[in-house]
Amino acid sequence: MKNKVISSLFILLILVAANACKEDEPPLPDNLLQFETSEQGISDTQEEATIKLTLSRATESASTAVIDLSTEGVTYGTEFTTQPAAANNSISVAIPAGSTEATVKVIKKSGIFLTGTEAIKLTLSSVTAPVLLGNTKTIDVKFASIVSAGSALTLNGIVGTEPGSAARNGFYIDLSNNKATAVNRTSWDFGFYAGSQFRVILNNTTSASAKALDKTDLKTVVAADTIPASDWTVGAYDAKEWAVLDDVTGDLTKTVIAEVSATDADNKVYIVNRGTGGSIPGRPWLKIRVLRKSDGYTLQYARITDTDFKTIDIAKDSQYNFVYVSVDGNSASKVDVEPPKSEWDIKWGYQLSQTALAPGVMIPYASSDFVTINYLAGVEAAEVLTTTVSYDAFAESNIAGAEFKKTYDVIGTNWRTASPTAGASGVKTDRFYVVKDAAGNVYKLKFIRFHADDGGTRGKPEFEYKLVKKGA
Repeated sequence: MKNKVISSLFILLILVAANACKEDEPPLPDNLLQFETSEQGISDTQEEATIKLTLSRATESASTAVIDLSTEGVTYGTEFTTQPAAANNSISVAIPAGSTEATVKVIKKSGIFLTGTEAIKLTLSSVTAPVLLGNTKTIDVKFASIVSAGSALTLNGIVGTEPGSAARNGFYIDLSNNKATAVNRTSWDFGFYAGSQFRVILNNTTSASAKALDKTDLKTVVAADTIPASDWTVGAYDAKEWAVLDDVTGDLTKTVIAEVSATDADNKVYIVNRGTGGSIPGRPWLKIRVLRKSDGYTLQYARITDTDFKTIDIAKDSQYNFVYVSVDGNSASKVDVEPPKSEWDIKWGYQLSQTALAPGVMIPYASSDFVTINYLAGVEAAEVLTTTVSYDAFAESNIAGAEFKKTYDVIGTNWRTASPTAGASGVKTDRFYVVKDAAGNVYKLKFIRFHADDGGTRGKPEFEYKLVKKGA
């Protein structure tokens, strides 16, 4: 009897202690819904715009937001529609449980004439619990290109349960239009250059690799051609890995796949390991061969074990830097990856770069939070240390003193410190960046946070930018 009493008291103490711990836990902050930015444009060449609403965190249960719609110079159903559809100048947006964002599409009707002064205003009027309204409740959507005065953005690179250091999404950012376009790293395998050269890039956001064979017939390539496995090891801190990787500085003359020749017999077969970088599950290896077709390409492709192959033709499109293709099983298709080259300036995400193994010895190294510029379209950037001039004080008169570069990795990971030591990671507050887009608009940009050590979340970097000088 005595033992039973003691056991009961012990259980009671545990329950009381557990309840006390729960009471001591601070409540989660409000989960706020707001527009990603307060202004966005739809240029003459765009058919639609995706308007993002962001949440502070994934919502625990389903919610519904109501957005009021007002117009200036356009009529709903005549010049434009929305998705979800509007009724009585109101749009209802469903937000499923587990979501971190929602979207509304504004779609232009075809065959209409616009002067560029037309606009619509979207206003968040309500949202159901447990979500509350945030600060940015309105957005002006203009039926013309805009030159943003600046904004602050938070990129959500997390797709599922992956760690933030291996965020599955990358983002292409158009500063002048306050637009961030998310792209899943596994959504593509090859990029076909749309410029004057005939070049094909591998997906270095998955650490993809390739090796040329002395063969021109895919039917003669078998699994034995992938041996030895040591030739394919990426991430082994070995300089010999460069032989199977594209140049990580974006030099198109140094792709693994040689420039596609006008002479078919000169175009070899390549074995392609699609990569597992950043927690990507392994996928079937491919064998490919690329030929020219008029001013475009023909891709021959198959799995290593296939006895036959299929083809897909890829036409160059001068609006883009690359035309992208995904090979999934026994089929291939063109996919949307980067926006038109005039509609993005910088890109954030996980990808291969390089680091020093020893003095003078560089090796491939996969980096999270890597920022590149759209150098192929003429974007330039400069790093500015705050010992020279502060971010707030940087003005048009300081532009001439900035050392602009057109190199792919001018920003890279120089903006942050990522350390295994607790408390040592964070944004470098002693620097910021100046970005000149292809239209001549100059923005100053600083990162705010990206890691728990600096008050942020890994995989969800936060930054702000301001217009310093408008292009001519």
